[in-house]
Amino acid sequence: MRRDPDSNGARHPENSALPRRWRKVVRLLYPGVGVKRWAAAAAFGIAVCSIGLAYLLRKFFDLTFPDFLPWYFEGFLLLAVGGLAILLSMYGLYKTLSPVLLASRPIENIAETIFNRWSRGRGPRIVAIGGGTGLSVLLRGLKAHTDNLTAIITVADDGGSSGRLRRELGVIPPGDFRNCLVAMSDDESLLAELFQYRFDQGDGLKGHSFGNLFIAAMTDITQSFEEALLESSRVLAVRGRVAPATLENLNLRARFSDGAVVDGESMITKRGGLIERLDIVPRDAQAFQPAIEAIEDAELIVIGPGSLYTSILPNLLVKDVADAMRRTKAAKVYVCNVATEAGETQGYTVAEHLATLQQHTFPEIVDYVVANNEPLDLGSYIGEPVVSDGRNLIDVQLNLTDLTDPDHPIRHHSEKLATAVMDVSRNVRRRARA
Repeated sequence: MRRDPDSNGARHPENSALPRRWRKVVRLLYPGVGVKRWAAAAAFGIAVCSIGLAYLLRKFFDLTFPDFLPWYFEGFLLLAVGGLAILLSMYGLYKTLSPVLLASRPIENIAETIFNRWSRGRGPRIVAIGGGTGLSVLLRGLKAHTDNLTAIITVADDGGSSGRLRRELGVIPPGDFRNCLVAMSDDESLLAELFQYRFDQGDGLKGHSFGNLFIAAMTDITQSFEEALLESSRVLAVRGRVAPATLENLNLRARFSDGAVVDGESMITKRGGLIERLDIVPRDAQAFQPAIEAIEDAELIVIGPGSLYTSILPNLLVKDVADAMRRTKAAKVYVCNVATEAGETQGYTVAEHLATLQQHTFPEIVDYVVANNEPLDLGSYIGEPVVSDGRNLIDVQLNLTDLTDPDHPIRHHSEKLATAVMDVSRNVRRRARA
């Protein structure tokens, strides 16, 4: 029988709010969170100090206590009073300091924050490979699930602000790194907005973003692009790390179906047509060693989303990166774009995206493919939905789910995509334990 919500047995919000609050606080007692050990250390310290104080007092004063109760009752009574005083003092200290240090956050929110940070610290070791907007969308979702996150980013960009800085200052193009740093920042606040700010006027400044200029300046100051990324990560409180696939001056060369050969990322996308083969120049570019170490240590490697030819493949065409992908024991996932791209993948299905990856690398480049199966209305956007045409993907598991973002039809929804990737990660961990 369904109970009337206004009857005496109903649970009103005010009656259930307190248990919910304390359920969050109790999470602090979970194994590994790191709270119980310090509470025990504090209690031990107080006990030792109390014993020491009692020892000193006995040396200077002849203290006798009236025997109102048996000695063990008196001892436990003193312990209870002392413990209560400690708890009250801690609570009072919290109430006093929280408006200044914690912005008046309720204790259950603090407990939840500590628990979430602990949970993310135990998250899977994930490497994401790509570039452009697609990779930043993925990272924005994944940072809520794990702090053990490494983004390996292409360095072949030669257009826009990044291209100008590359040509004029000789730096590695910073634009994709800036986007990923902001996406992985702990709180995409005013500072993150500052990094994304783009100047719309001024000789020499117009078109540049502040973050690109910051990274370029930091590279010059530290004489190291790696150090520039580390300092930028500290400024933005980044969860995880970003790494270039290589530190060399990398360019792209595409051979089209009509025999034309075009150099440069921006020129390749402008020309359009069917790309038969993509190469990097120089072909023997040396990989960035921390990127190789991240691949070898990963539990899960996610390729994409992003422009297949100009954001994803440039990373995998670095020989050392491809060799590390062969050696790694990590599960490898390809996230297929939700829409095709004019000038690169027009007319491609999911199977054709995968085939292009395999043809440029090796057949076992991925174990899983994550793709969208929700109908897509692109409206005025150039491109068309990427569909799964029913072809079997040999030795590859296809995971179809809703990945669409209604506000940005040609992009993935960051939370939906992260959920799909974490589902794969959980399956991989479950199989490893079996």
